[in-house]
Amino acid sequence: MNLKPSRRQFIRDFTFTTAAVTGSLALSACGAGSSDDGVSVTFLHGVVSGDPLSDSVILWTRVTPSNSTDGKDIAVQWEVAADDQFTKIVKNGSFFTNAARDFTVKVDVTGLSPNSVYFYRFTHNSTRSATGRTKTLPVGKLDQVKLAVLTCSNYPAGYFNVYAEVAKLTDIDAVLHLGDYIYEYPRDGYASQDAAALNRLVDPKTEIITLTDYRSRYAIYRTDTDLQAMHAKLPLIAIWDDHEFANDAWSGGAENHDPATEGPFSARRAAALQAYNEWMPIRLPDATKNDRIYRSFDFGNLVSLHMLDTRLIGRDKQLSFANYMGAGGAFDAGKFTADMANPARQLMGAEQTAWLQAQMGKSSATWQILGQQVLMARMNIPAPLVLQQITFANYITLVGKAQAAPASLTTEEKLILAQPAIPYNLDAWDGYAVARETVFGTAKALDKNLIALAGDTHNTWASDLADMTGAAVGVEFGVTSVTSPGFEDIFPKEDPAVLAAGLEQLIGPLVYAETKNRGFMIVTATPTETRAEWRYVSTVKSKTYNMVPGKTLKTLPGAANRKLLAV
Repeated sequence: MNLKPSRRQFIRDFTFTTAAVTGSLALSACGAGSSDDGVSVTFLHGVVSGDPLSDSVILWTRVTPSNSTDGKDIAVQWEVAADDQFTKIVKNGSFFTNAARDFTVKVDVTGLSPNSVYFYRFTHNSTRSATGRTKTLPVGKLDQVKLAVLTCSNYPAGYFNVYAEVAKLTDIDAVLHLGDYIYEYPRDGYASQDAAALNRLVDPKTEIITLTDYRSRYAIYRTDTDLQAMHAKLPLIAIWDDHEFANDAWSGGAENHDPATEGPFSARRAAALQAYNEWMPIRLPDATKNDRIYRSFDFGNLVSLHMLDTRLIGRDKQLSFANYMGAGGAFDAGKFTADMANPARQLMGAEQTAWLQAQMGKSSATWQILGQQVLMARMNIPAPLVLQQITFANYITLVGKAQAAPASLTTEEKLILAQPAIPYNLDAWDGYAVARETVFGTAKALDKNLIALAGDTHNTWASDLADMTGAAVGVEFGVTSVTSPGFEDIFPKEDPAVLAAGLEQLIGPLVYAETKNRGFMIVTATPTETRAEWRYVSTVKSKTYNMVPGKTLKTLPGAANRKLLAV
C-alpha cells in the first residue's frame, strides 16, 4: 500500500536528502544528543565515507530497526573528530532517516581542512556504529597522489580477499571503484557455482528487478566483513557499470533485461538508480538528476580525476558481430567498418563529452586521469579468435607455420590467416570508435598527459593509447576483478600464460596482459611519472591465500613520453 506522506514528512525527507547530496545545510549546528525514541537499531552494514573534497566528505551508514518504527523518522547522530578517541570533535549533527530511504544515512560534512585524516561514527540512542576513518583531498603543490583501483566484485563468486588487502594499506589517498560493485543475477546465476559451499548465497534468490530487490542485494554485500573493513579505513570514489543495473546495459535497455517478462527497462533503471544513490556515498553534481554521476576530483596541482559514465546516460546500443557474418562464416569487414565510422554513435553522450572537454581544458594538473568502466585501448584480435573458431595456442602455432613454411599451409589455414583483426569486445570503446577519437582529439589538442583507468573485463591490461593517425595520446591501466572470473573461465582449455603472451604478441598497443588472477591496482602519480602496480591474490575460494606480485609499469609526462615503460 502506498501511503501519501504528510506535508511535514515530505519537507523533512526532502530537506535531509538535499543536505546529504549537496552539503547546503549546516547539519553540524544540530546537537549530538537525543532522547530514546523507543526504536532499537543495529548498524549491520558498517560505515562508509566517499567523494572526498579538500573541505568536505560524504559519510554513510544504515540503521536496521529491530522493531516497528510505525512510520516515524529515526534520528541518527553523527560525529567527526580529529582523533580516533573522539576527544577532539570538529563536527557533529543529526540526520533523520526512514523506510522511504531504506533507513540509510548520508551526510555531506563540510568545513573540513585539506589533506587531513578524520574519524567518524554514528549513534542512535545508546547504540553506536563502528568507527570510520576518512581523509580529505590535498591542495597546492604535491609530491605524490596514491590511489587503489578496484572493479567487478561479485559476492557469490568468492571471498573479498582483495578488499581485505586494500584495507591493510596505510598510504592511500582514496579507493576508486570502477563499477560492478554488485551483480544482478539470481542465486544460480553467473559465477555462483561455489556460492553455497562458501556460504555466499545472495539475497534475494531471484534476479533483482524491483527497488526492494536492489536494496536487498546491496544489503547482503555490505554485510561482508572485508568490504566493511576497507570502507571503514579509506574514502571511496565510485562509478557504476552495467551490473548495478543489468548486464551490458545501454541507455535504452540491457542484454540481461526482457521487457516482455520483466517490465519496462525504465522502471528497472529507476529502481537501480534509487538504490545506488541510497547505498553509495556519492555526491550528485545535480540533486535533481540522480543519473548524472560524472564528476571531477582535484588532487592539488598533480591530478585531475574525471569519473565518467560510459554505461547508462549516453550509450547507444552495442553492435553485434552476429550481424556481420556472411556465408561460410566469413566476416563482412566492409559493412562493419562503415557502421563503426558512424559519427552519430555515442558512448558518453554529447553533454558529458562537452563537460569532459571543459574540465580538461580548465585543469592545470600534471595528469588527467579518467576513472571509467570499459577498455579504451584498441584491442583488435584476428577474427577467428574473437569468434572462437580456433584456440589461441593453435593460432600462434599457425602463425609460426606461415612464417617458417608458408608453402605447407592448407587452403583452410590460409582462410583463417586471411581473416581481418577485429575488436574482441564491442561493449568497450572499440565499439564506439568515433566517440573515442573525440576524447583522444581533446587530449591531444590540449596537450594533456592522459591516463585511462578501466575495469569491466576481469583481466589485467596495460596499453598505449594512440589516435587513428597513430599519434600517442596517453596510456591505459586496466584492472582485474575483485572476484569475478576472467579469461580462465571463458577459455578453460587455454594455458593462461600462453593466452596472455599470445595477446601481447597479437595486439599492437598492448604491453601487459594477465588473464588468470583476481586483484587490484595501485596507481601512484608524482610530478615526474605515474606508475601502476598490479597485486593479485592466489585464490578467492578460500580465506587462506597468498599475495601474488604483478608487474609495475610507468609513463612520463610530456608529448614525447606518453607511452608505457618498464620500471
